[in-house]
Amino acid sequence: MKVLVVGGGGREHAICWKLAQSPKVTKLYCAPGNGGIAQVAQCVPIKATDVDGMVKWARENAMDFVMVAPDDPLALGMVDALEAAGIPAFGPRANAAIIEASKAFSKELMKKYHIPTAKYETFTDLDSALTYIREQGAPIVVKADGLALGKGVVVASTVEEAQTATREMMEDKKFGESGSTVVIEECMTGPEVTVLAFCDGEHLVPMLSSQDHKRAFDGNQGPNTGGMGAFCPSPNYTPEIAELCMREIFLPTVAALKAEGRPFKGIIYFGLMLTKDGPRVVEYNARFGDPETQPILSMLDTDLMEIFQACVDGTLDQVDIQWKSGAACCLVLASGGYPISYKGGYPISGLEEAEKLGATVFHAGTKAENGQILTAGGRVLGVTAVGSSLEGAIRKAYAAAAPISFQDMHFRTDIGKV
Repeated sequence: MKVLVVGGGGREHAICWKLAQSPKVTKLYCAPGNGGIAQVAQCVPIKATDVDGMVKWARENAMDFVMVAPDDPLALGMVDALEAAGIPAFGPRANAAIIEASKAFSKELMKKYHIPTAKYETFTDLDSALTYIREQGAPIVVKADGLALGKGVVVASTVEEAQTATREMMEDKKFGESGSTVVIEECMTGPEVTVLAFCDGEHLVPMLSSQDHKRAFDGNQGPNTGGMGAFCPSPNYTPEIAELCMREIFLPTVAALKAEGRPFKGIIYFGLMLTKDGPRVVEYNARFGDPETQPILSMLDTDLMEIFQACVDGTLDQVDIQWKSGAACCLVLASGGYPISYKGGYPISGLEEAEKLGATVFHAGTKAENGQILTAGGRVLGVTAVGSSLEGAIRKAYAAAAPISFQDMHFRTDIGKV
């Protein structure tokens, strides 16, 4: 099969790396790809959000299957457009991807179908939002309704901080039109866990649980990022909690979307808070998370292409999905100043040494130029290692990252330890 993966970050590198191991895949392409992806797939210079350009290229080059990885093209209807062109595509259609594209929609869905989540209100008027924050007090959570590169959520510890965040979203348009509507919700407490799940519209198979580290600095300090590291599985996610989530959250979500005429095929990302009153949904995403994908796919023992085809065909219940024992850890090496402002174009050294130490180095923001790999983004690399225990995987990831160097490189020293 000739397969195209849409996207160009660390998540897409992990997906391409796994698909390249499938005997079903004879030729692999990635658009736009990056410096690391180019080592396992042929990169095509088309923007991930260029729906018409992507469909045209896939048709002209006779793609047998397209995997749409990022949130933006899913929300824009790339899967719908590919299907209309007769090309099998993995990912939800736009009317199902709305569970991530609109937080207001997803909260209303949870309310209607009694799926446990935080108490909330939705606002399009700034003054009303500011009044509600003042009445509720802090801590409180402010969320931009639309897509904001994983950065549109502020957990405010004071009323002033929450009101400032709301003004930035609604008045200053910090996230463009994504912040025209905001969701303001109670601040839940407890361990956070992510569970990604394969879905074929009817059936759902959860992957290993994982935990992401969103804050930029050690001790969960600093601004929110797209994620500074992740590990799997989560020790907080017990078999009892998994059973409860399946019964009260996962299956009801799939059934709710089907009942609404929005059958979901692809990956549902369940961001969960394990509160004292039980698991609650923090957020849904409509695709693989980044950097959770890197450790999770490192633990997958089943042919990923086979799973993707089953999701599209509606036969997921017929696939026996197997996982390695042990654990995996992904450490993100970022550009200095990320997520606020940073520079790129710096040479990266030590990549081969890292791989020799038993890690897989997934490229998130890199480009290949004149035989060199250069930095080209905020999150640059995801050094990922598998071990027989979580402690062993963490140790191995940090040891493998030690030889890697580029100007102003920044990383957290406490991934998997807080």
